[in-house]
Amino acid sequence: MAAKVFLTHRLPGERVHELARACDLNVWMGPGLLSAADLRAELAGCQGLVCLLTDRIDRALLDAAPDLRFVSSMSVGVDHVDVQALTERGIPLGHTPGVLVETTADTAFALLMAAARRLGEADRFVRQGSWTADTAWAPDFFTGKDVNGATLGIVGLGAIGQAVARRALGFGMRVVAWNRTPRAVPGVELLALEELLALSDFVSVHVALSADTRQLLDADKIALMKPGAVLVNTARGGIVDEAALAVALGEGRLFAAGIDVFEREPVAADNPLLGLPNVVLAPHIGSATQGTRALMADMAAANALAALRGEHMPCCVNPSVYDQL
Repeated sequence: MAAKVFLTHRLPGERVHELARACDLNVWMGPGLLSAADLRAELAGCQGLVCLLTDRIDRALLDAAPDLRFVSSMSVGVDHVDVQALTERGIPLGHTPGVLVETTADTAFALLMAAARRLGEADRFVRQGSWTADTAWAPDFFTGKDVNGATLGIVGLGAIGQAVARRALGFGMRVVAWNRTPRAVPGVELLALEELLALSDFVSVHVALSADTRQLLDADKIALMKPGAVLVNTARGGIVDEAALAVALGEGRLFAAGIDVFEREPVAADNPLLGLPNVVLAPHIGSATQGTRALMADMAAANALAALRGEHMPCCVNPSVYDQL
């Protein structure tokens, strides 16, 4: 009898069709995203799960799914999954690294440029009919910050951080970086985090969310930032203290911010960042191009197909589970 696999959302790409032929595949068709209760119910009797970063995979869910043999997540980060709980059960976890590096770097730099040149404010100004003969032009009309010649501080010099550095160097920026372990990258100067914050005109966050990086940029660190700086976060919510950031922006200590990720997603209506004009906001779309999402879906399907064949997943977060076989 074919293995039962549950897919928490319809996926783009081609390999999902191959996956459907290889197993008894059940796909959540909505409406909306899958709730925790529905996920628990749908997983009954399933050997496999293909999920998204919006699906919480915790011990309680695993306890309710004793037949589960593998999990494949269409995501790079896996902070939505209790990896330790999976590993204890000998369940491999697949993810989709690498494929979204350039796309996410594009998003980070787009947010940097939009925040620097106040594009969100300018767009609203035009759409709301505020651009009239009386407000046609002035020397200080929507003045922003220069990017060329400015210093960009990159917090986390992994693949995405390095891709952002390449873009910044192409724009004539000085690039400095902090990384938890030393890493030599051409054109990039490594600094202590505190020194980077004090020096940088722009700061872009590119570390993974973990116990060590949660609230990495807290109120004390934000207070160290160069007056008039711009903060960009396309990594994960929770790395930046949103309340402290909102205070710094509201008081004018920071010029602007570009934020794609939030500690709570979807973002809460009372999040203080929503009421600030000098923040460019996006709904976690760092990897959101048609091509990248299709490639991510294909990688997630490939991990699941390998697990169904009894093979090692090509991209496994916890490969030590294979030592238990």
